[in-house]
Amino acid sequence: METDSRFLPPGAPALAEPGAARERTAMLALAYSAAIAGIDAYVVRVETHASAGTPSLTLVGMADRALGESRERVRAAIVNSGFAFPPGRLVVNLAPADLRKSGVAFELAIALGLLANDDQIERGALRGFVACGELALDGTLRAVPGVLAMTLAAQRAGFANIIVPEANRDEAALVDGIDVFAVPALADAVAVVLGHGAAFRRRGATVFDAAARDVGDFSDVRGQALAKRALEIAAAGGHNVVLVGPPGCGKTMLARRVPSILPAMTKSEALDVTKIYSIAGLLGARPRVVSQRPFRSPHHTASRASLVGGGAFPRPGEISLAQHGVLYLDELAEFPRATLEVLRQPLEEGTVTIARVAGTHAFPARFTLVASMNPCPCGFRGDRDADCRCDDALVEKYLGKLSGPLLDRIDLRVTVARVSFGELSGRDGAGESSAVIRARVEAARARQTRRFAELGVETNAAIPAAAVRRFCALDGDALALLDAAVTRGALSARAFDRVTRVARTIADLAGSETIARPHVAEALVYRSGTVRGANAA
Repeated sequence: METDSRFLPPGAPALAEPGAARERTAMLALAYSAAIAGIDAYVVRVETHASAGTPSLTLVGMADRALGESRERVRAAIVNSGFAFPPGRLVVNLAPADLRKSGVAFELAIALGLLANDDQIERGALRGFVACGELALDGTLRAVPGVLAMTLAAQRAGFANIIVPEANRDEAALVDGIDVFAVPALADAVAVVLGHGAAFRRRGATVFDAAARDVGDFSDVRGQALAKRALEIAAAGGHNVVLVGPPGCGKTMLARRVPSILPAMTKSEALDVTKIYSIAGLLGARPRVVSQRPFRSPHHTASRASLVGGGAFPRPGEISLAQHGVLYLDELAEFPRATLEVLRQPLEEGTVTIARVAGTHAFPARFTLVASMNPCPCGFRGDRDADCRCDDALVEKYLGKLSGPLLDRIDLRVTVARVSFGELSGRDGAGESSAVIRARVEAARARQTRRFAELGVETNAAIPAAAVRRFCALDGDALALLDAAVTRGALSARAFDRVTRVARTIADLAGSETIARPHVAEALVYRSGTVRGANAA
């Protein structure tokens, strides 16, 4: 059977069709929607067919249970919007049929396809639109997760227009090169496809406010000069850091202020993070664009799936939600060892791969890990002002949750001691503000951006192993110092590269293009911490 040119995808050549073929396809209409697959989306053909028989509506194409319940919502929404529900036996096919479809974002496209099938909408009018949205019984549209990814998929597929719920307007408008129609109800969507929707058009990227949010200031933290310096290096180069110290010494206070010294997000970074939060359904009320660097702090009882992502239809976990931001793991040694071990691939590669029977998905996970922990179960081992009640065997069991390979991926290990009375009372004066530290971090990041323009990486921590020698050249004295550390067995091959990257960041903060001996010496100080396995090979 020949194909009606009205039902072809956008840009496809028209096919000649005899009248008999047109008559046979008269009860078929085609609309377009989009489905989420991992962190991306793909365009779905919503094919509607009507035939004589007992009135019914059947959904096929591997729809999940939630979508199966859409039949009654679509029926009520069409009627309550002032349209007639098509008579006869109706079949809706979601193609490609071999991929499972989840969620309710297809309901708007299904309703439009049914109205076109009944000639209440010109069938050809739907060809240039992708429609996404959940229908309420009264015909209004509710927000759906993943609209940003859906809009990007529509743009890649060559569509010129997308119809989304009004609540999803801002995230959809982040995508350039496609007309976004943000409508409040089904009747308004019909007006758009009929050419009367100019009032709902939103084209061009949403302007987002990248100003730093109020997350506290480093000047609030008394003392802790070494820890502040380590966090500045971590922020400048994207390095991972762990703070080890007794309760009440300020570890959490320090960690929560790291976002205040990170550079403002770029538009590209905002697009990446917003897409992840959109798919996870975490955008919340307007503005629906993530313009601040994420700070995620999962509890130590979090499961592996919640940390790295998963589920029957995989969704992003905490490490992906921390993309371009900070993942803070408080009480690191309280996390189950099996949960911590799943961090090894993301810390090394910046992505996490989740395999399921239905397919394999790669989620982004380029974050800065900031962790804090006590040195022992009671928390006072090594504290000059309190007695530790833990024996060596108990401490070894406590710290044994942190494997050598995991610690080998943490660049900076810092011992945080209690602050003195003079520091706590403020007699020693306030420390540097976050604005002053952020200025140095931004200058160091700017140097890295220029240096890695052709490499496609953003920070020193992300330099591929094959490129470390090229971008982190050491002078003679610095090389000799590292050689001595390797000879003593203090550094593994991975640790050698990581110390070199940290030294590169320290040199960038100092405005030096050359990595000198003092830069390497400081990097080695942070490498030799009190955490078990700090010198693991």
